[in-house]
Amino acid sequence: MGVRGATAERGERAAGDDAPASRPARTSAGTWFAALLLLTVSTVLGCRIADTDAVTPVPQLLAFLPWLLAPTGLALVFAFLSHWRIGLLWGVIALGVIAWYIEPYGKTMEPGGLPVAEVRVLTANVEFGGATDGLVEAVTKQRPDFVFVQECERSCAERLEQAFGKRPENEDGKDGKGGEQDRKVVYPYRQAVEGTGSEGSVILSRHPLEAAKGIPATMGMPGAVADVDGYGIRLQLAHPMPPLPSHLGTWRKELSALRDYAAANVDRPAIVAGDFNATQDHAAFRRILDTGFMDGARLTGDTRTPTWPALTAPALGAQIDHVLVSRGFTAHRTRFLDLDGTDHRALVVDLTLNKSE
Repeated sequence: MGVRGATAERGERAAGDDAPASRPARTSAGTWFAALLLLTVSTVLGCRIADTDAVTPVPQLLAFLPWLLAPTGLALVFAFLSHWRIGLLWGVIALGVIAWYIEPYGKTMEPGGLPVAEVRVLTANVEFGGATDGLVEAVTKQRPDFVFVQECERSCAERLEQAFGKRPENEDGKDGKGGEQDRKVVYPYRQAVEGTGSEGSVILSRHPLEAAKGIPATMGMPGAVADVDGYGIRLQLAHPMPPLPSHLGTWRKELSALRDYAAANVDRPAIVAGDFNATQDHAAFRRILDTGFMDGARLTGDTRTPTWPALTAPALGAQIDHVLVSRGFTAHRTRFLDLDGTDHRALVVDLTLNKSE
C-alpha cells in the first residue's frame, strides 16, 4: 500500500470515528433534559400521592398541578427523539397520574329536606382596596346576601360604607312623582377586622348579624352569625397567608385553624368564604374538605375554573378563592367576575339551605 493509500485509509477511519460521535452527544442531551423535567414533575406528584405539601417549591407548584401536563408532554417529545424507552414509559405514567388528580376532590352529596332559605354569596379579594369601585359595581348588579371582602383597607371600608351603609330616604321605593325608583342595595350589617394593606377584611350582610369570634391570623378573618328568616347561619371569612417560602409554617397553621372551624361547624348551617391561598391539590386545603364541608364550585361543576392570577385567567391559573358550605346546603350556580384593580376574580355562588324533614 502506498503512502497515498495509507493516508486515505486513515482519513476514512477518522471520518468514520467522527461520524457517530455527534449522535450520542445529541441523544445524551435530550435524555438528560427529559429526565430533569420528569424528575421535577414526579417530585410534585409524589408529594400529592403522599398527601403532603412538603417544602418549597412543592406547595407553589402544587397550585398549578393540572399545568404539569405541559412539561410532561415536552419531556415525552425529547424522550421520543432520544429513543429513550424508559423515559417514554415514565412520561406516560406521569400523564396518567396527573389526569387522575385533575378530577375534582371533595364531597358532592346533595342533601334532601325542605328548602328554607335562598342566599347568594360573593367573595372578592380587592388587592389592597384597588378593586373597590369594581366591587361596588358588581355588588350592585349581583345583589348578594353576603359579601366577603379581603384586603379591604380603611379607604375600601369607607367606600363600602358610603355605597351600601345607608338606606334611601324613601323606604318604600316611591319617587315624588308616583313612579318606582331603583331600590338601593343596602348592607346595614357588617363585621370587620380593620387594617392597612392586606390586613383589613369585612363581611357585609343584608341580614341581621351577631358578632362571633373570628379566627386569629396575620390577615383579618372576621366571623359572624346571620339571621336569615329565623335560621342562624355562621359566616367565616377566610384569608390565610399565601404559601411564600418564608411563611409556609404560618400558611399551614392558619389553614389548620380554618379546618378546626369547619370540623366544629359542619353539622350546623355555616359558610366559609374568601381567598384560601390554596387549591384542592394542597393537602392543607383537603383537610378542610375532609371535615364534610363542600366547595360550592365543586357542587356546580366549576372546580378547576381559575380565580388567580386574573391576568392569565381563565386560560391559565388556579382556583384559590372558594365558597365552602356545611351539610344541609346545596349550590345551584357559580359565576366568576373580572374586577379591574385586583389579581383575583370575584366568585358568586347561589345556595339553598335545606332543613331535614
